[in-house]
Amino acid sequence: MSVDIQVLASGSSGNCYAVDDGQTKIMIEVGMPWKQIQRALNFETHTISAVLCSHSHSDHSLSIKAAMKAGLDCYMSRDTASALGLIGHRLHIVEPMKQFTVGKWAVMPFDARHDAEGSLGFLLASETGERLVYLTDSVYSRYRFEEITCWMLEINYDTETIKQNVADGIIDREHYKRVIRSHCSLETAVELLKANDLSKTQGLWIIHMSNENANAERIKRTLQEQFGKPVYI
Repeated sequence: MSVDIQVLASGSSGNCYAVDDGQTKIMIEVGMPWKQIQRALNFETHTISAVLCSHSHSDHSLSIKAAMKAGLDCYMSRDTASALGLIGHRLHIVEPMKQFTVGKWAVMPFDARHDAEGSLGFLLASETGERLVYLTDSVYSRYRFEEITCWMLEINYDTETIKQNVADGIIDREHYKRVIRSHCSLETAVELLKANDLSKTQGLWIIHMSNENANAERIKRTLQEQFGKPVYI
């Protein structure tokens, strides 16, 4: 696999990832303090060609203004930019199903199903042949993808764990209803992956997993048994 995936942070407290095909490095999300991002990248933020931001919630967008101030081009939907109050020449508005290019990556945004207006997922295709799907904070996806080599997919919870948490009083009913209306479950992720072409898939990166509502061992075991692919939590 010629793409390097670096997880700087993942979860409700913050999300930040870097994907590098050996020619162009893109950061996806900046949902952690900028100084922490700088340290995680050994203060080599100049190696980042662009930032993709999926939506306006702070665990994905916290340092977007700092990234723009640092000279990074930032791509997002118009609704996301508006919600964050962003302006300037480093801001790039993108639309679902309209491809754009960052270095050697071709990027296709697509609609995500979340409770933030203008939420996006991204399909990244490199000249090296890598095809990566990034989808988080989306209760499901209505799209199918072909020849995907890498998946970065949210599994926020599994049904057995979250229902037990409600029964045990760990979370209340309102929290439960908000989660299942706005995040992807293990069961939905399995159906999503079954509906797609995994013939060239080399790895499943499971992101944005809840600390309390997800059983990591169950999720990893289920995916490995279902698809026979390497799973990275």
